Amino acid sequence: MRHQNRIPFHLDPKGIRRLPRDEIKAILRGADDLILQGGRALLVKVLKGSHAKEILKFGLDKSPVHGFYRSLPAEDVLARIDWMILHRYLAIEYDGRLPLLVYASDGWDIEKDTRSDELLREFDTMITSDVRPFDMAYLKDRTRDMIWLLLDKVEATHDA
Repeated sequence: MRHQNRIPFHLDPKGIRRLPRDEIKAILRGADDLILQGGRALLVKVLKGSHAKEILKFGLDKSPVHGFYRSLPAEDVLARIDWMILHRYLAIEYDGRLPLLVYASDGWDIEKDTRSDELLREFDTMITSDVRPFDMAYLKDRTRDMIWLLLDKVEATHDA
């Protein structure tokens, strides 16, 4: 087996001591489409609102947080992502040479709550539309713990 030189990275939160909850949730939401697919630089582009070829090719411009940090310099966005990694909301795993983003357990707990809320709102939109039957096939690729959380939220609405 050939030895692969991993691409190194250096984390620098630039003195950030804390991030507001809405920023933590936005960064995690932006990372959702990149987990084990992309790294810190790609997440910066999503959060900055880039229309680079790779963003458009993978539909990352459709992310609800695309452009969340539009007004910040890229290095400040990267510092926030680095803070998230250092505070164990996100982590880095290598796939061969490339450092890719993954959720750390605290980050996944927040993100599955955020995504299950989004899915619940999507259900409401589907129900009020005239399209029948409902196509729920997109849920099959979701993790079991998120689906259980979603079902608990559906039950909690007491809405038939």
